[in-house]
Amino acid sequence: MKIAIIGGGLSGLSTSVHIRLLAQKQNKPVPNITLFEASDRLGGVIHTETLTDNHGRTFVIDHGADMFATAPSAAIDLCEQLGVADQLLRPSPLGRGAMIARGNRLIPIPEGFVLMRPTKLGSMLTTPLLSLSGKLRLLQERFITRRADSVTDESVGSFVRRRLGHECLNNIVAPLVAGIYTADVDRLSMAATMKPIWDMETNDGSLAKATLRRIRTGEDSTEQASSGARYEKFRAFPNGMKQWIDTLADFTGRENIRLATAVRSIVPLPENRYQLNVESDRDGQSTHEFDQVVVSTPAHVAATLLQPLSDEAASTLRSIPFASTAIVVMAVRRDCIKRLPTTFGFVVPPKENRRVLAGSFASTKFPQRAPDDYVIVRAFVGGVMQPEILERSDDEIVNVVRTELGELIGLDQTQSLEDITATVKVVRWNDAMPQYEVGHLDKVQQIRAAVESLEGLHLNTNALGGVGIAPVIAASKRTAERILK
Repeated sequence: MKIAIIGGGLSGLSTSVHIRLLAQKQNKPVPNITLFEASDRLGGVIHTETLTDNHGRTFVIDHGADMFATAPSAAIDLCEQLGVADQLLRPSPLGRGAMIARGNRLIPIPEGFVLMRPTKLGSMLTTPLLSLSGKLRLLQERFITRRADSVTDESVGSFVRRRLGHECLNNIVAPLVAGIYTADVDRLSMAATMKPIWDMETNDGSLAKATLRRIRTGEDSTEQASSGARYEKFRAFPNGMKQWIDTLADFTGRENIRLATAVRSIVPLPENRYQLNVESDRDGQSTHEFDQVVVSTPAHVAATLLQPLSDEAASTLRSIPFASTAIVVMAVRRDCIKRLPTTFGFVVPPKENRRVLAGSFASTKFPQRAPDDYVIVRAFVGGVMQPEILERSDDEIVNVVRTELGELIGLDQTQSLEDITATVKVVRWNDAMPQYEVGHLDKVQQIRAAVESLEGLHLNTNALGGVGIAPVIAASKRTAERILK
């Protein structure tokens, strides 16, 4: 069997790896896989840069994700299958969770608060993030009538206002959700992004009742000791996340990967086979025939490739909105940050009217990322709520971020940027974050139904669902299973 995989990001590479692993497990011949990547490198939005300055100091800088979740287990399971799990780093035990900006202060997320579900009532009643009325409103949650069975979706904003109150939404949930999806909570789909919590209301009647049940069964033992992102459930590679991409590429076989080779069109052939018309910098135009084709590209590229095959799939893909972001990465002298928190990062509520959406301290999470006297700070800007900042130059964005970090963590404003940093980078990701708006699952169903009618062709893109490394790998495994069924 000859299989083409279009796209050399995490989706495409992990699909290739899962096909090989599954074929070996089933004692089947390993298919002949060719992976096409239009750019000159693999990994897509996962990329790591290792910098050594004039003084011999080394900094490991991730341009995108700098770690992955172990729950769901798809990513850690694949690491174990490939024999690299013992190389993984755990976040430093010296760091503590995350914080939320309020004015010029960073306030800890209440202990036991996981995205939008409080599991420790005491911490919610003592947090300065909520007023007395906000806390009293939170206590009413268990008495709020659950939604009607006829309601199949709802925005995150509507759900949280209804169940927990507007203060909890604006002060805690909105910044946490924005830190993950760079989204507008009043458009983001509960059913598509927060299905477990959505189901708690359905099955238990309230989040409070669901929490009590989970405490009794031991399901919430870890959550109660966490707040915001559950950092104890994350892992990273010593040399940055590019090490993960290299591992997947090596298992795929570098000889099977065609870099700087763009697939221009997919042409159906008799007997459910496909011809790919490709163009490469080195070899020019050529055609290749395959038994199975996996499209693992960004949604807009996938829509163009699918247009001649399924107008419904292509048009529905194009209707899924995307957000752009930028990350300002600074390797800052530790003595130039007056109020460096011991947490791994922070998020900023939209109501604060700041340009920085969130920040993380990569070298606090993983001290191996920088020398002891430096801190790698990553600040995130843009997203669906503030796209206009991305129209500014890199220097302008850096200046805005520097000013706000001065207010939030005491970053030195008196010396030149060159004097307080070893490196500063602005990494832009255009149209990289799919927005799972209310009704998104209906679109996914339409796209999947249209693609399933094209026998031998498979679509695996994060536009369908699964922001994050583990969900992408889980989707890739399902794609491999469909191919080898």
